[in-house]
Amino acid sequence: MTTPAFRPTHVVPQQGMPAWEAPDPARPTVPLDPLLPVRLLERRGDWGHVLCANGWQAWVDGRYLIAVPQDPPAADDPPTTVADPRPLLARAEEALAHYRAAVEELAGGAMDGESFRRRTRDLRIGLVVDGESVWLYDTAQERWVYGDGTRLSTYATDHAPDAAPGRGDAPTRAGAAGGGS
Repeated sequence: MTTPAFRPTHVVPQQGMPAWEAPDPARPTVPLDPLLPVRLLERRGDWGHVLCANGWQAWVDGRYLIAVPQDPPAADDPPTTVADPRPLLARAEEALAHYRAAVEELAGGAMDGESFRRRTRDLRIGLVVDGESVWLYDTAQERWVYGDGTRLSTYATDHAPDAAPGRGDAPTRAGAAGGGS
């Protein structure tokens, strides 16, 4: 039974996790099931106070909770400067190919660990596809965008809200277009 309006913020790790009545290791309670959806109510250091769908609450090691995506922006949000998802998808493919090539060289012994770190240092890629929805990391503008197949809108950004207009119109660091050196 789920409580009305329960919105999980996290899930329990795949192996489950121990739980406590209070943020005190001397007061254990029933462990939480694997992949159980929970809402994180409070943090105290590494401790996390969670609410389960049935209304039960417990304290857990909050470092191991797995965050779940929040809803994408509402459709009436203003569109961003990136309207077509295809260029970002192409950059994500290029970045992944670059990373894959470096991994192949490292695994095959043609590259050492330090060379691998140098080659991938500025490489950033982010892509989540869930059915018709896609979340892409736009390295040029340092933000996550959400797309529904027809348009993209900003979902989260690395910049403070008062960032200067136009920031991110050009790449801000080496590899910002999705590739490394």
